[in-house]
Amino acid sequence: RVVEILEEGTIELGEGATQPYQRLALRIESGSMAGERVVIEEGTTNVIGKQRLFSVGDRVFVERAVGPEEDRLYISDVMRFGPLLTIVAVFVGLVVLVGRWKGLRALGGSLISLAVIFGFILPQIIAGRNPVGVSIAGSMVLLSVSTYLTYGVNFKAHAAVIGMVVALALTGGLAWLFVNWARLSGMGVEESAFLVMEFGAEIDLRGLVLGGIIVGSLGVLDDVCVGQSSSVFELVKANPKLSWVDLFRSSLNIGTDHIAAMVNTLLWAYVGGAMPLMLAFMIYQEPLLRRINREPIAEEVVRTLVGSAGLVMAVPITGLVASLLAGWAVRREALGVPEVEDRLADAE
Repeated sequence: RVVEILEEGTIELGEGATQPYQRLALRIESGSMAGERVVIEEGTTNVIGKQRLFSVGDRVFVERAVGPEEDRLYISDVMRFGPLLTIVAVFVGLVVLVGRWKGLRALGGSLISLAVIFGFILPQIIAGRNPVGVSIAGSMVLLSVSTYLTYGVNFKAHAAVIGMVVALALTGGLAWLFVNWARLSGMGVEESAFLVMEFGAEIDLRGLVLGGIIVGSLGVLDDVCVGQSSSVFELVKANPKLSWVDLFRSSLNIGTDHIAAMVNTLLWAYVGGAMPLMLAFMIYQEPLLRRINREPIAEEVVRTLVGSAGLVMAVPITGLVASLLAGWAVRREALGVPEVEDRLADAE
């Protein structure tokens, strides 16, 4: 915990550039040095901005770097547990308040998704399995479990899952083609160097890029496929006499609007996530084509456009499957055959 600010000001970095610095007194609250008072300089040996400056009462993490003559203590990060727990509570509360039981099931699906990612996909990749195969297998489990848990076992969910699986397979194929064609090595991000140091040159960084594209496309595919399937089944409820051709045509009209919105969403999401990188490239003047050709930028281009292509393909695929299943569901209902979800509700 920061107990006193001993000194603060600005220092010269050279060529007219300056940055703030602080000399802080901290009280160590846990660990081998618990109870000790230490003095740490911030901004004299590392690059910081104004947002990094600390105030009395701030809680921080302190690391010890072992040196040849003496150890050096430095602040590695700020304690953020309070704000993080608060935003989680706000999010869960809003989902349950607005979504009620379905929102609660959606949260359960999200927890299962995290369990699959951290319990299966990442450990299997660390164990040396093929990142693409592991990502596809894990993604199919994620899609099926979360969809059926949220929407129940019914024809609408079946159509959404089938559409997502087919679109995901096509997206994976496109990702494999363009990642290899563009010769993306996977070294476009800083974390790749740490992975090579940890696991050696044998780690499949290109496969990690492919796996990231596949897992990253799940969110938009889930949104589009469920939306398409729901719209078709709502249409057939409103007018059971509609043929599958009419339903398919209407689903394409609805999907066109969805595509326009979601493509923009993908673009904004990727650009927003890479904004510091974009700013860094804007600083250094070079030809536009040369800038786009750099691997970090090229990787984002491939990621965005492959994900968008998968989204576009998901619309007609899910619309067709849902249209066919919706007609079948209407005929089954006319014959008095309930769906699995209806039988479960009757049993309860």
